[in-house]
Amino acid sequence: MDEVASAIADPVRRRILTLLRGTPLPAGDIAERFAISRPAISRHLRVLRESGLVRDDLVGRKRIYRLDPGPLAALVDWLTELASPAPWERHLDALETEVYRTRRESRTRGPAEHRREHTA
Repeated sequence: MDEVASAIADPVRRRILTLLRGTPLPAGDIAERFAISRPAISRHLRVLRESGLVRDDLVGRKRIYRLDPGPLAALVDWLTELASPAPWERHLDALETEVYRTRRESRTRGPAEHRREHTA
């Protein structure tokens, strides 16, 4: 997960992943979409390949890159868990709901009915 997080930390690499989300592309086509050198794009592609986020196939003399979102699963799971409420927060929400329900019921019953319940 750390290698994947490190790979997607760079905005150029995130943009490459977004490009590859739509369709596999040769390295040259990827490089044409950036204002940085081809060797720099090659280094970014190497980082993405080593993290497992992209796969490459040699087709003739071209290297075709495609997105492999599988390694993102562990990171997505961790982020989802981190963003979801903690179990105690759900208990507090349930308690709040019960307090409001009890207040609403006591207002609708009126004071005389409420006193009868407590004296019986």
